[in-house]
Parts: sequence; structure tokens; C-alpha cells
Amino acid sequence: MMHGPELGRMFGMGLGAEMIYSFVIVISSLMIYFGTKELYELSSHKGIRCFRQAFLFFALAYFFRSFIKIVLSYFNVSGILEVPMFLFGPIALFLFVYLSSIAVFYLLNSIMWKKWGNGVGRNIAFHLIAILIAGINIYFNSTVVFVWSHLLIFVFIIASLLISSERIRKHRFYLIYILIFIFWVLNVIDVLVPKYLQSFQLFIYLSSTWIFLAILYKVMRIVGPD
Repeated sequence: MMHGPELGRMFGMGLGAEMIYSFVIVISSLMIYFGTKELYELSSHKGIRCFRQAFLFFALAYFFRSFIKIVLSYFNVSGILEVPMFLFGPIALFLFVYLSSIAVFYLLNSIMWKKWGNGVGRNIAFHLIAILIAGINIYFNSTVVFVWSHLLIFVFIIASLLISSERIRKHRFYLIYILIFIFWVLNVIDVLVPKYLQSFQLFIYLSSTWIFLAILYKVMRIVGPD
């Protein structure tokens, strides 16, 4: 098992930049969640329900991400697992990995629900897989494990989308899904950026922020009044 600054590198930027970044993601996600409420209530569309829940999970995930950054900065440690357990640092990291993983699964489900059906068992399986991914990452505390676990999710998503590629291209949220996918990939790459390349990490933060604001704009244009 690896210890020290491995997973702490995903929070390598300064507190100010991290807080602004997380704040934008949390607020944008909540605006999307509440902004699509009326659309879901009018249609009761299962895909829209999964779409909304995904952004609620994103908001919660980045809330815990900002909490992790505050803990790291306050105690001046490089790795979240170095923080005493009673301070809930490892728990916050577990919740961040779990919530961000389940958010991606729910987004995929919002596209594939017709093909997969609306089984409760599948949703339970998604939660169990996300819990397993978070648990493995906490146990090993390794960047390699983090990347490989997300690579497996990446392969699963690509395989699922290729099966229904023609139908997905006709989806009205198609561009939004592409932007979210790019955002997710950038955040995985962010873990690999060493501290001496913080300028590149800042580029990832700015790009990710722009992408999420673009997603918010697209969603509001779709659900807003004509």
C-alpha cells in the first residue's frame, strides 16, 4: 500500500484557486439541477431524472473536494490520508471519489435508460461499483490505482455509447454530454500533473470551469422559455 502525497496531488493548486473552481462547479451543478426541475415534473422523463441526479452528485462531490483542500491547507499536509482520522479527511476523499463516479454513471444512465430498462437493481449496482472504486482508492492511496479505476469507467462508457451511437447523436443534450465527458477526462489528467507544472494545472482548472459554464448555458437555453 502506498502512502503520502499520492492522491493529495489532485488538490495541488492553491486554496484560493481551488475554492473558486469548486464553487463554480457546485453552483453551476445546483443551477442545472433546480433549473431542470420543472421540465422533469412536466414530463416525468426517466432520462431527465437521471440527468438531474447526476448534477446533484457533481455538486456534492465538489463540495467535499473543497472541504479536502481546506483540510490539507489548514494542517499543511501533502496527502489527505496524513490527516488524523477523527477530522474526517479520508471520509471526505471517499465521498468525493464515490459521488463523482456515481455522477458519471447516472449521466450514462440518462442516455441508456431505454436500452437498459429502468431496473432498480442496475442503479444499486452503479452505487455498489462507485463505493468499491472509492474504497479501493482510499485503501491504496495511489495515483496509479486512481487512473486505472477511472480508465475502466472510461472504457465502459465508450463501449456503452458505441452500442447506441446513432440514437445518442440525435439526443438534444448530445453536445452537453460531450462537454461533460471532456470535463471528466481533464479532471482525471489533473491528478497526473506534478507540482512543478502548476501553470498547466491552472490551464486545466480554467478549461474545466469554462466547460462547466458552457454546459450550464446550454442546459438553460434548452429548458428556458422560448
